[in-house]
Amino acid sequence: MWYIIFAVLTVVAHYGLWKLFVKAGRQGWEALVPFYREYVMAQLTGRAKWIVILLLVPIVNIFIFYGLYLDLIKAFGKRRFWENTAAVLVPFIVFPIWANDPLVKYLGNPNSEEFKKKYFYKKSMAREWADAIVFATVAASLIRGFLIEAYMIPTGSMERTLLVGDFLFVSKLNYGPRVPMTPLAFPFAHHTMPLTGGKAYSELIELPYKRLPGFQDIKRNDVVVFNYPMEADAPYNRPVDKRENYIKRCVGMPGDEVSMSNAVLYVNGKPGFNPPEGQLDYIVVTDQTGLDMRVMRDKRLETVDTGQPNIYQVFMTADEAAMVKGWMNVKEVVPNIRKAGENEDGTFPHVSALNWNFDNFGPIKIPSKGWTVQLDSATMPLYERAITVYEGNKLENKTDGIYINGVKANSYTFKMNYYWMMGDNRHNSLDSRGWGFVPEDHIVGKALFTWLSLDELGSGLSKIRWNRIFKGIE
Repeated sequence: MWYIIFAVLTVVAHYGLWKLFVKAGRQGWEALVPFYREYVMAQLTGRAKWIVILLLVPIVNIFIFYGLYLDLIKAFGKRRFWENTAAVLVPFIVFPIWANDPLVKYLGNPNSEEFKKKYFYKKSMAREWADAIVFATVAASLIRGFLIEAYMIPTGSMERTLLVGDFLFVSKLNYGPRVPMTPLAFPFAHHTMPLTGGKAYSELIELPYKRLPGFQDIKRNDVVVFNYPMEADAPYNRPVDKRENYIKRCVGMPGDEVSMSNAVLYVNGKPGFNPPEGQLDYIVVTDQTGLDMRVMRDKRLETVDTGQPNIYQVFMTADEAAMVKGWMNVKEVVPNIRKAGENEDGTFPHVSALNWNFDNFGPIKIPSKGWTVQLDSATMPLYERAITVYEGNKLENKTDGIYINGVKANSYTFKMNYYWMMGDNRHNSLDSRGWGFVPEDHIVGKALFTWLSLDELGSGLSKIRWNRIFKGIE
């Protein structure tokens, strides 16, 4: 539904821009062609035409675009702060109004001395650009915080659905923008100052969790960006919205019961999402010739030498495993699946007596808002962190029972919804199997599509994965 709304608003905004171009003596269609549109804006506003090239440079392009954009509306006499703000945030409202207002006319190049003398007080070029940069910073921060944000895939935990070097757009609108909990922060920095290091935010003002209305609720199997929940612990203990961003697939919803059996996910007793391009690690046994590491590199197969002659650990999809198995020098390809009843360190809830591992665990019920859990020796390890760390309660185990905030209790009712996040690369992913539930206040947004993808092993034009540009994420 939100796609339709977004498309309608975009069409309305471009209709207004079309008519403004016509008022300026240009062809209306020029307002619809990316990059050429900005070239025309540079012509109309007296800016150097070559700066359009800088639109290809990340971060810099934000300042260039808004500099041209605000110069354009200034050319129509719109120079007040509220007019600039409205043009950035609600162009679908103000553009059609200005375009159909007979009093709004193109006044000429706003950067010419004649224009400045006639319509405005004189500003130096430095002041003009300073004003544009300040406004662009504010506008871009609002867009990044409430609408959409760029994100890069740093690890292979979602291979092959998402690849290392993929650059994504993450929508804040789908699930509703989260009001910044730590609003005092350096622009465009997440939690660490660029170059100098140190905190890029101040905890002088901290706001409670609140989320504005969105277009949809989280759906099972959505690819979701969220703040890493374990950073609530030392040594970081950063505010929720300043913790590292992680991206995983939401395989379990509030109230679901999740489990794993022989590396197969089950949700509510039925097989859960099985990523068609998901990876496992396999043990590959060869003859004395071994694996050619150049071939493995060319095929982008992550290979680890086990230290045993002619035995390798390879992370790959089922199709890739079948391909490797067909090689003449390969004797055996076996999925490296942990055995049931075999304890694996680091598996949630970190109770060795359960004998759980990443391939065999559960069932675990995911807390939902309003759900009441009975507190006993079986449930306490599963839900203690959610009750104390995420919901801010003090829990004590005394000889005569359990106390929450100093009051004896045999049950607890959750205040938030929680989710179970897992990587599609099931054997190379740090996810809910290691740290449990992800609270709703940690949710950042929904991954929409890949706008650029760079292969770290490529070179020149082959470094760009052209087939992944503008690819939707499923």
